[in-house]
Amino acid sequence: MNEKVNFMNWDTPGVALITGASSGIGAEFARQLATQNFDLVLVARRTERLNALSNELQEKYSISAEVITADLSKQSDNEILVSKIKEIENLDVLINNAGFGLMSSFLSTDLAKLLEMISVHFTSPVMFCHAAIPGMSKIGRGVIINTSSIGIFDHTPGIIYSATKAAVTLFSELLRKNIRVPGIYIQCLCPGFTHTEFTDTDLMRGFNPDMVAPERWMTAEEVVSLSLASVKNRDIIFIPGEHNVIRAKKLRKKSVKEYLDARIL
Repeated sequence: MNEKVNFMNWDTPGVALITGASSGIGAEFARQLATQNFDLVLVARRTERLNALSNELQEKYSISAEVITADLSKQSDNEILVSKIKEIENLDVLINNAGFGLMSSFLSTDLAKLLEMISVHFTSPVMFCHAAIPGMSKIGRGVIINTSSIGIFDHTPGIIYSATKAAVTLFSELLRKNIRVPGIYIQCLCPGFTHTEFTDTDLMRGFNPDMVAPERWMTAEEVVSLSLASVKNRDIIFIPGEHNVIRAKKLRKKSVKEYLDARIL
């Protein structure tokens, strides 16, 4: 068994359930938690990718890695995950990471696709947090990481994307104030541009990575390492990368100033 100390210094790591685990940040969370002896429940739509990751991690780290194929835009699949979460007696970590982007404008995007985004980015995390917290409260410990985006500050890439990510950010803040169990930690992770498959989909066609300065990009490994290392600091909103922190502060000041100017006028 791998003897590496886990990020919470728990004697016996339990189970970590990760949505959006087939690639990118989600897959990296799986890899890093596997090295720390957490058993895994991997959730995403692409079964083959999940199975490959599960086999890799089980063979390499001697942990269990269960695969659940689910489309979180569907209420029925969300309900299946809720039941699964309630069944896990030692759920230590819940990572709500599933998501996708849209390059098309609000009115040119089919309404069904916008509603799918709302479900994946916001409805699912709400349902899963509601299912997980009672069990975490019972055992007196747990970590919830909800993946948002620095896009909540610069309002990209789209109205519903930014709105749903802003919603999950505020939800995370208010949830932490409402849940007063000392052993439960809640983080809202707000990464910037990250080298993943996020921009490779048909829905993001038209996005040109070369338009973003190289220094603004991070790897999924960097984002996840920083996220896990910061959980015990109890910062609700965590922005990985100093360049992203500086950018977010500038954009937030500009947004507040524009709002105040408009109110004054």
